Amino acid sequence: MENFWDYSVWGFVNLTAAMLISLLAANLLKKSIRLLRVSLIPTSVLGGLLLLTVSLSYQAITGNSFFNSNAFGGNGAATLEIVTYHCLALGFIATTMKPDSAKLTRERQVEIFNTGLTTVATYLLQAVLGFGITIIAAKVIDGFFAAAGVLLPFGFGQGTGQALNYGGIYENDFGFVGGKSFGLTVACMGFLSASLAGVFHLNILRRKGRVVFTEEDVTHAINSEQVQGKDEIPMNGSIDKMTVQIAIVFAAYYVAYLMIRALAFLLPGLKSVLYGFNFLLGVLAATVGKALLNFLRKKKVVNKVYINGFLMNRISGFCFDLMIVAGIGAIRLEFLQSSWHVLLILGIAGMVSTYAYVYFICKRIFPEYLEEQFMGMYGMLTGTASTGIILLRELDPDFKTPVSDNMVYQNFPAMVFGFPIMLLATLAPVAPMMTWLILVAFFAVINLLLFRRQIFGKKR
Repeated sequence: MENFWDYSVWGFVNLTAAMLISLLAANLLKKSIRLLRVSLIPTSVLGGLLLLTVSLSYQAITGNSFFNSNAFGGNGAATLEIVTYHCLALGFIATTMKPDSAKLTRERQVEIFNTGLTTVATYLLQAVLGFGITIIAAKVIDGFFAAAGVLLPFGFGQGTGQALNYGGIYENDFGFVGGKSFGLTVACMGFLSASLAGVFHLNILRRKGRVVFTEEDVTHAINSEQVQGKDEIPMNGSIDKMTVQIAIVFAAYYVAYLMIRALAFLLPGLKSVLYGFNFLLGVLAATVGKALLNFLRKKKVVNKVYINGFLMNRISGFCFDLMIVAGIGAIRLEFLQSSWHVLLILGIAGMVSTYAYVYFICKRIFPEYLEEQFMGMYGMLTGTASTGIILLRELDPDFKTPVSDNMVYQNFPAMVFGFPIMLLATLAPVAPMMTWLILVAFFAVINLLLFRRQIFGKKR
């Protein structure tokens, strides 16, 4: 029987409070220090770094783990990894649940398709480059894990959640000691790359007179219809509208869990991989659930609109902020002492190659809004979609270009073409050279698709 004064009762609450307080402290620092205001570093990344600093300072002074102290239930470090894992899927589900916008024109569909191909092509570039670096490192450093570089596209391209997922697979199934911390560190370097190269590029544009730095966050008035649209359930009915949104997200996630359980039962050899795809099956469950609600609404079985896009945005934003803070806070530097130089090379190579390659694509595929597309895509492909939006707002604060829509709708083609990368990532530790060659060939094919008009000529 639990007593209310036991740490087992308060551990998770205290850990959640620590994560949210670090976010508030980071926000206060950004408002107070000009250098941070113009750095474009996301508040959630700064909050995670503050949490990591406190943890390292506590350990240096006491010799004990900060997050594994009694105040956090004795196993707070593992809890941070669990929070990162689940928030990734929950954030994707909430994003998927948002109502669709107006029907897209054929030209816009082509641009969105090309944006999705750009995403996958950059993942592949990061995978080929990162994997190549660690294959060489494994030949030089005795016992180094050759497939570690495959975590570069998951850390840079997809953020802390996927970096943790695949770092965990490598750690648990293939013996990569410190794989989770390695992946989370790559993700942290990705966010820093977005800030450093993002500010560098904006300074170039500022000298050309294209942009003026704003030290305050861009704010937009909220229309009442965003919160209470036509035929939607009331904000304060018999059940709160926000509660309904959260319930829908968790219902979709529970369906995804049942799907994972069923697939793991049928394919026990892929159990770790399937649980690493929690976000993907979550998106599938959310897509089916949204389609079902729309069908019932069309057939007049359901008379009210239950999903609100504005509130779903708030849920996804909260989940992604918490995911980033928890992911960076969960880094355990003691596992990285022997590989910090490889991590540094990966971080620099990832930043430079992503910057150059994405700009090369945008200049040829999206010339009408080159700089806006580059800023949004570079931020997204080194951090998360929210990082891309932060950079995009410096050039396009009112979202007059279609870049923000490109970044949202590109997820479907990116998932379709990017899915093989996830499968190849599990093959990499088993057959490194063969996997690297497949990734190179895949990269060539995706580039052929991406530059099809430049290579084969524009269709009349």
